[in-house]
Amino acid sequence: MWPRIDGLRVLELGTPGKLRTWLTDLTLSGAKTATAGLLPLDYEAEGEDLEQVGERLVLVDSSGKRAGEIEITRVEPTPFAEVTWEFAQAEGEGYSSTEDWRETHRRYWAEQGYEVSHDTTVVCLWYRVVSRADESPNSDPAPPT
Repeated sequence: MWPRIDGLRVLELGTPGKLRTWLTDLTLSGAKTATAGLLPLDYEAEGEDLEQVGERLVLVDSSGKRAGEIEITRVEPTPFAEVTWEFAQAEGEGYSSTEDWRETHRRYWAEQGYEVSHDTTVVCLWYRVVSRADESPNSDPAPPT
């Protein structure tokens, strides 16, 4: 089960540290308006339902503190091999193609101990920021090094 803050499910982008900080900053700056999860790894294994359009989630930073709140605007379960360029661009991470998106995500999920196949269901989530915590995000988010 995912953590909850004030009764809302929590959204943790990437893994704690530089990656989560970068992804959170991209979201708060408006550059990142989508994220991907795996149905078998992130939902079924955690006993969680898919998000619903209009649902609000608490976006947290690497320390688990509230960084902001987002509202889900679109939810599309999609086979890994069919994730679109529109979605890859909405992730705001600078992918050059859908192939680049697939390779980066395949590598990330493998590092988490999960091998994806062409038919693995990716939950493509689109969202918008509805509020930010008091601290302001970096004005020019840089990729983690």
